[in-house]
Amino acid sequence: MAELSIDEIMQRLPHRYPFLLIDRIIEFEKEKSIKALKNVTFNEPQFAGHFPKHPVMPGVLLIEAMAQAGGMLAFQSVEDDREYLVYFTGIDGVRFRKPVRPGDQVIFELTCLRRRGMMWKLRGQAFVDGVLVCEGILMATLMPQEDA
Repeated sequence: MAELSIDEIMQRLPHRYPFLLIDRIIEFEKEKSIKALKNVTFNEPQFAGHFPKHPVMPGVLLIEAMAQAGGMLAFQSVEDDREYLVYFTGIDGVRFRKPVRPGDQVIFELTCLRRRGMMWKLRGQAFVDGVLVCEGILMATLMPQEDA
């Protein structure tokens, strides 16, 4: 188990503001599970239009944040993770249980259900204050950057 800072996340994921959606890796077990954190702030650009009088984190961004955490888990499985990109390849069974609002701290927990080579199938859950707010099954693949 280890913790990774935003600087270490940025060394691996190609995403940048406003699309880098995880702030820290709290812990991970190589090729098995990962836990990531996102602090939701009112200053994020999506809240200008979603929704101005009642800001709610768009579900698609919760899923993207989950996918980014899953990508970080996949990167831990290769020797030189800087030679690869991770591609989100599918989602199944997504459910949104409760709105996420500015001021919330979201904890994303992903567990590997199956891995075949560079293909991953992950169970993702998002929690706010210990309450499940979103869940789904995500698929992703690692690809060498020269093939991307």
